[in-house]
Amino acid sequence: MPFQPPVVIQTAKADFPKAELALPYVSGGKSEAADKKINHTIHQSVQQLVHSQGSLDDPNAQMLGYFEQKNNQKDYLSLSLFNYAFTGGAHGLTLQHSITFKQSTGQTYTLAQLFKPGSNYIARISAIVSAQIKLRKIDTLEPFKSIRPDQDYYVADRSLVIYFQLYELAAYVFGFLYFPISVYELQDIINDDGPLGAMTVND
Repeated sequence: MPFQPPVVIQTAKADFPKAELALPYVSGGKSEAADKKINHTIHQSVQQLVHSQGSLDDPNAQMLGYFEQKNNQKDYLSLSLFNYAFTGGAHGLTLQHSITFKQSTGQTYTLAQLFKPGSNYIARISAIVSAQIKLRKIDTLEPFKSIRPDQDYYVADRSLVIYFQLYELAAYVFGFLYFPISVYELQDIINDDGPLGAMTVND
């Protein structure tokens, strides 16, 4: 695989009443059209997070948006977008949405697209997550059975990180629960032409 330099990630600001948002702005990729497509997808996702939080009508309401870069190598970019909002009640709520892109085209990937068609990725990942829950002694709200087919994830170097939203798996006090899985543990079912395939290559 020829060397693919990382894209440039800058912070763009978007403010409106009671809200301050910091979102990633991508440039410097191989294709300006791909950069534009990536930025459009990011902008849409940030807007969806804002709308998901509901009204900021409460006098004490506030919203903060920020992001984390998880992977920026080998033609793949993986980001997590966060949105914290207090809209009244006991405490605020943070939402997280992660997106994995192919830098040269702007394509995004669902969890299923990381794996070979027909591979039982749900059962494989669920078994690993279940073992980690037991090992880490996580007190789940309900007995854990399976991940969702479109479970939230991001790519971080040579790991696939599966995660759960607040309240999705355990009580609020646990925060976001992350389950890192080595790409080599899933190598036999990985789509070699996708993000995880690229991470298994030593170069």
